[in-house]
Amino acid sequence: MSQNTTDQFFKSTVLGHPAGLFVLFFTEMWERFSFYGMRSLLILFLTASFTDGGWEWTRENASALFGSYVGLVYLSTMLGGYFADKVIGFRWAVVVGATLMTLGHASMAVETEFSIYLGLVLLVFGNGFFKPNMTSIVSEMYKDRPEKKDGAYTLFYMGVNAGAFFGILLCGYLGEKVGWTYGFGLAGIFMFFGMLQFWLSQNIFGDIGLKPNKESKAKAEALDTDKRNPFSPIQLAAIAFSSILALLWLVNDPASKISGGKVNIFSFLGPNGNSIAIVSALVVFIILLVYRFTQYSKITKEKLIAVTFFAFLTIFFWAIFEQSPNSLTIFASDYTDRVLTGNWSVVFLVMNSLITILPLVIITWVLILLFKQTFKFYALANIILSVSFIIIWAIAIWMLTKDYYTAGYLSLSDSTLQALKIDKVTTALTEVPATWFSTLNSLFIISLAPLFSKWWESKYNPSANLKYGIGMGLLALGMACVAFGASGIEAGAKTASVSMIWLILVYLFHTMAELCISPVGLSYVSKLVPARMIAFMFGVWYLAVAIGMKGAGMFGENIDKIANEHGLSYFFWMLTIISIVVALFSVAMTPVIKKLMHGVR
Repeated sequence: MSQNTTDQFFKSTVLGHPAGLFVLFFTEMWERFSFYGMRSLLILFLTASFTDGGWEWTRENASALFGSYVGLVYLSTMLGGYFADKVIGFRWAVVVGATLMTLGHASMAVETEFSIYLGLVLLVFGNGFFKPNMTSIVSEMYKDRPEKKDGAYTLFYMGVNAGAFFGILLCGYLGEKVGWTYGFGLAGIFMFFGMLQFWLSQNIFGDIGLKPNKESKAKAEALDTDKRNPFSPIQLAAIAFSSILALLWLVNDPASKISGGKVNIFSFLGPNGNSIAIVSALVVFIILLVYRFTQYSKITKEKLIAVTFFAFLTIFFWAIFEQSPNSLTIFASDYTDRVLTGNWSVVFLVMNSLITILPLVIITWVLILLFKQTFKFYALANIILSVSFIIIWAIAIWMLTKDYYTAGYLSLSDSTLQALKIDKVTTALTEVPATWFSTLNSLFIISLAPLFSKWWESKYNPSANLKYGIGMGLLALGMACVAFGASGIEAGAKTASVSMIWLILVYLFHTMAELCISPVGLSYVSKLVPARMIAFMFGVWYLAVAIGMKGAGMFGENIDKIANEHGLSYFFWMLTIISIVVALFSVAMTPVIKKLMHGVR
């Protein structure tokens, strides 16, 4: 095999991939722990009664704020990608982002109105600096090994979901069962661990992600022979106009609803001011995008069109998939029978123990493999990583102990209860937390990601369009399950006791859909986009995700209106039909997109 610039990373491997990938794996794992841990609690916290420590908001207002928050999280990646590319480099961007997120979670743990909003703002900017640049480092490590990229991103995505699993499981449990402050606070602690581990291990990435200088810029320009297309003043003005308008809309949409119209930036545009503003921003952006595509060389232009097509499909995927922390969490909380007795209580406790301990064992095993390759050179980073895992193990064992005691299967003395900070109970009860169902997505990812990774690397690897078609079809199947399960709920009902099996099936099918679309989509961005545009185009990709996230919030805002008029099942059938239409569209466009991709698989 001929030598290339990335061979150095493959001299020290873990599971056939560079050890550096697993440094990123664990950094991203703790970041996702914090993000998903907090996210799983946000809707429940906002809609919980005052007596339960919540804000007692309506579902509509909570969904509006949630949609704008997650939308801004992904939109801010444009800013983070630009600063990383032009000013501070990938590494400093990751550290700045992690620091801001640590402060954001700490602020939310205070639980005052000001601190919650401040925390959300810090989390938005922190994610913007962190998220696009982690994937950019992965892309650079594999730039001369394109055949390994799909597998690398799938393993990286496994780390993402390991963090999401433990974040939702533990932060969600503490938030629901102990107190919101504990759930929000725990998220910040592990973001801090992730930042330290990354910073102390950064030399493992060689020259990747360093602050740009004249030499590195000249080298990048020499390698990139593509036609240049600088932004003109008019184009920059158009970007500024559409960006500012979109940002104002994302902030104003929930603010106008929560305040009952007292706060409304676009009131001067009339009763439909919000709609006029966002449509104007989208029209200007689309016109600019189409024009710029005409300015690139033919091959680059066609590859960028292919990326844009997949980004368009991604909007619909996330708008429906992200019902998990929104309408599906509401469904779990208010419409699902979560109290278990007798044998079912034992089954759940044993199953919950297994799904908690086994992933921890697997990830700890990966950690040991990483230690064998890197401890000699990065001892302090590995020690910090070890401490974080010791804490996770302790919290997990405490949670399981509390569950077995509360269910009446474990006897503990008063002194032991006091030492473990567990409240004494007189009536045995097993109640599944509403956030627990969201952990199934991450659990299935951890279980199925290696299988999908092997599939993508085999001769049976489907085309990009077929992967999206399969993914959207599986998404439709999942929504059909919950729609069928909700068919017996009458219109206007605020509570019900539907079997948990429907939510379990939803997360199984949605997980397989996610594996077909999300990591694969990121891989195609890195394959189709020129090196000098990679961080920015990852930002553009996350712009599409941002639109989808806000779309998820807008769907969630209407759940009560639709459920009151047509029944809850009608809401989920609507999402099922949308998924099917997008799946068929993706497959039908296969010949066109295949031509635009110029042989890239």
